[in-house]
Amino acid sequence: MNFPMELVQPLEGVAEHSPLARARLHRQLTVEETARRAGISEECVRWLEEGRVYRFPSPDDALLAALLYATALGIDNREARELAGLPVPATPVERSPMPRLVVLGVILVALVVVAAVVLIPHGGNGAAKSAASNVALPPPWRVDVNVLNGSGDINYTRQVASNVQALGYSVQHVGRADNFSYPQTAVYFPPNCESLALRLAKQLGVATKPLPGGSGSCRLWVIAGPARGPGE
Repeated sequence: MNFPMELVQPLEGVAEHSPLARARLHRQLTVEETARRAGISEECVRWLEEGRVYRFPSPDDALLAALLYATALGIDNREARELAGLPVPATPVERSPMPRLVVLGVILVALVVVAAVVLIPHGGNGAAKSAASNVALPPPWRVDVNVLNGSGDINYTRQVASNVQALGYSVQHVGRADNFSYPQTAVYFPPNCESLALRLAKQLGVATKPLPGGSGSCRLWVIAGPARGPGE
């Protein structure tokens, strides 16, 4: 399907190093060396450092890659707490018999918190709540979704994309919308695809909006507006 609105633009670059990237650079390791030590691809290392967890085939693959990355760098409990922004005791923490499991726990908590920012519903819209359809919809993994940055906040856009993928949908593209003036996050759908859009919108707690024209398969477009604060 040719999208009638010229929304797709190249993805923005990462403005500054992530905590994982800083840990790698502190050890004076290249991306290539880190990938070799962890037994993962260089692409996976970059995805982790850029917070692009939606690029992994599944959330489990992203978690395992994060574990391999952390253990390859030898990140211990104290450093993991620093990276997570948690209080660090003045005296060294007594070593656990299984320190790497503790590191995994910190990484899991961090990823869950990021996902929860988008996963927790925030009221939704009336159309999504009132829709009731007895038509059998295809499973999420058969629905292609493009996620676009409509507010200028690429980090929030990536969170939305990760949430969409966590719901089982196939995220095909993450990039820029035609402008950064979209007031709220919404699911845009072509003709005859409203039921699919309503299901995804209800899961995300956002609105739906129709697209003019278009044909072919029911590909959905999620345009991320400004990040929502607590209670919105």
